[in-house]
Amino acid sequence: MTASHLLALLPPATLARRVVAFRAAHGIRDAAAVPHITVKARSGLGPDLAWQVPAQAVAAALQPVPLTLGGPRLFPGGRALYLQVHSSGAVGLHLALLTALNPAERFGSEGPGMTPHLSVALGRRGLKLDPVLEAAQATFADLEAHPLTFTATELVWLRKAGPGAVYLPVEAWPLGAG
Repeated sequence: MTASHLLALLPPATLARRVVAFRAAHGIRDAAAVPHITVKARSGLGPDLAWQVPAQAVAAALQPVPLTLGGPRLFPGGRALYLQVHSSGAVGLHLALLTALNPAERFGSEGPGMTPHLSVALGRRGLKLDPVLEAAQATFADLEAHPLTFTATELVWLRKAGPGAVYLPVEAWPLGAG
């Protein structure tokens, strides 16, 4: 099976640990095991890795990205439970990567209307996200009341070995190093 890749920003370690603990407490096992905010999904990130040089150039050219994380929400149709992310910088990074990589095909979620988010649980057969959302609302109530603001300083390449695997960090490229 072919590996898949994505480019992301990572949340602060304290929040990442909270998300990992929440997922473990609720038996959530899916590709989003490492908490991250995707800024470029799989399209255009092929197995030949030719996309690395332009992606690294975008990272070097852009400044670190301010983000604000809020409370949990569900995407329509129960596709995923996520923490809200508000960041014009993350959308700008996404658009810069789209321009640099110029993928032959784009996902419908790509482009200026992209919704930055931190996935907590991915919708799948046999998992009802509504009760998990209720638990997440209790666990992450502090983010609803007092969103967490931080600045991401690296663009991180994550790789999933194949179906059933999880995305794991491979390399991190400093933002604004150019």
